[in-house]
Amino acid sequence: MGGVTTMAVPTQRRRPELASFLRSRRARVTPQDAGIPPGLRRRTPGLRREEVAQLSGVGVTWYTWLEQGRPINASPQVLDAVARTLRLDPPEREHLYHLAEVAYAPAAEDGTQAVSPEIQGVLDALHPHPAVVYNGRYDVLATNEAYRRLFMGPDHVLTGIRNVLWTLFTVPESSCPVAHREQELPLMVAQLRGTYGRHVGEPAWESFVRRLSAASPEFAALWASGDVVPPGARVKTFRHEAVGELRMTSVSLSINGMPECRIVAYTPNDEESRRGMDVLCTD
Repeated sequence: MGGVTTMAVPTQRRRPELASFLRSRRARVTPQDAGIPPGLRRRTPGLRREEVAQLSGVGVTWYTWLEQGRPINASPQVLDAVARTLRLDPPEREHLYHLAEVAYAPAAEDGTQAVSPEIQGVLDALHPHPAVVYNGRYDVLATNEAYRRLFMGPDHVLTGIRNVLWTLFTVPESSCPVAHREQELPLMVAQLRGTYGRHVGEPAWESFVRRLSAASPEFAALWASGDVVPPGARVKTFRHEAVGELRMTSVSLSINGMPECRIVAYTPNDEESRRGMDVLCTD
């Protein structure tokens, strides 16, 4: 649907209109569109309610009530998650906001998401352990002070792009904060490709891959390999000019209502690394 005309809808009509709108948008998204095997028997076209809920990171009961037009509250983050799952274009997304009686907030053109104060509070509470919110493209959506002290040096700022992959592949190798690049970067690109499968053809994703491939032959070669791996806990070694090497265990935590986004927290893997982080985080 190329566009939806948003008009004033009486309050008593909004919920039935919302229910009808969600059902119609769900019916047009095929399992293949969402990366779900079609299966042998599907009674209805498009996605099932439980599939929309799972892909959006919300409860099945909550989404069912939303689609039934019940008077429940919805946050902008959750509506954005549902909008992405249902592949709503900007006018449709605005229409969804109005029908759900939520103040409309235009989405960023590059597809990034806003992080709520509550999530920022979680990051800040993890200090002095570095923590960050990434989306599936490794855009940096939010950080805490320890993360900024560990990773955001002058070279990161000079790239002008808040994206970890862009920084790692375009700064001079001597300035790269990740040790053992030959091991770490292929894994990160393989994780990126795993997420990319759900965004094939989306302008923001295609533009990112195209621009980074042009800027970094190394990235282009790894991208062409076609390797795919899921994210997981790992011990990574980082370099910092002030404290040397730091061996950190990374753990990814999913965020309800923000599909494909995750909090990545780093904890020192040994006593030497803990002391190094103490030095970095001491004012």
